[in-house]
Amino acid sequence: MILIADCGSTKTHWCLLDQNSVKKEYFTIGMNAVLLTAGEMEDIIRRELLPEMCELAGAVKEVYFYGAGCLGDEICGNVASAIRAVFTAAERIEADTDLLGAARALCGHRPGIACILGTGSNSCYYDGEKIVSNISPLGYILGDEGSGAVLGKILIGDVLKQQLPEDLCQKFMARLGLDRLGIIRRVYKEPAANRFLASTSPFLLANIERPEIQALLIGAFSAFFRRNIANYPEAEKYPVSFIGSIACYYEPQLRKAAKPFGYTIGSIEKSPMAGLIAFHTA
Repeated sequence: MILIADCGSTKTHWCLLDQNSVKKEYFTIGMNAVLLTAGEMEDIIRRELLPEMCELAGAVKEVYFYGAGCLGDEICGNVASAIRAVFTAAERIEADTDLLGAARALCGHRPGIACILGTGSNSCYYDGEKIVSNISPLGYILGDEGSGAVLGKILIGDVLKQQLPEDLCQKFMARLGLDRLGIIRRVYKEPAANRFLASTSPFLLANIERPEIQALLIGAFSAFFRRNIANYPEAEKYPVSFIGSIACYYEPQLRKAAKPFGYTIGSIEKSPMAGLIAFHTA
């Protein structure tokens, strides 16, 4: 059996394959490999996943883990060690970044530009086997253009600086339930500011017909293409594909932003799991 994991900071999607078909799926809390030790990750897997799998755990022969924070050989090695301690019968264990997972899910064994647009953003040129080049996303303070966090940052800034029509500003503040000082406190004083900023995305979707919101979205996605994708010469030759909720929710605006650059938009998927299953069973 093959076990595939798509792991984010808040949740992990596990999929167990038997003879190239899905046998069972599991969901556990997320694990950011930068923040957790191998022992802590092992404890989470033992506590949350192992009881659900029961006797099936001993039949797992291959594990492919794609996770947030899997940056560099040392961290990936820690993740692999945690998995190996639980799935002792596994003959092959691979731990890689969620960006490689996105590339394999979107492109399979073909070259292309693979992107993530969710709470954060990322991108790479993938040659069909490995990531060849990656423009650092830099996080929501210095980068992460087009992400949910940056969309929220632009939206809140425009509201507080009265750059949007008064009715939209009032509507947003009423929906958020915070005053100006409360917003500033959430962004600058409390943890997980990126998640708070990204949590405002539903307001954009609910008011998508407003030209001001359209302009905000297209401008943010244009910045993503200009500051990231334009740095890959291969983007002129291969399609640019996306994984993530933001890409899915705002697909029309994303496609419109891509047009002036001449890019061909490939597939847009909310989750990488279906593509990863296809990749590992091909």
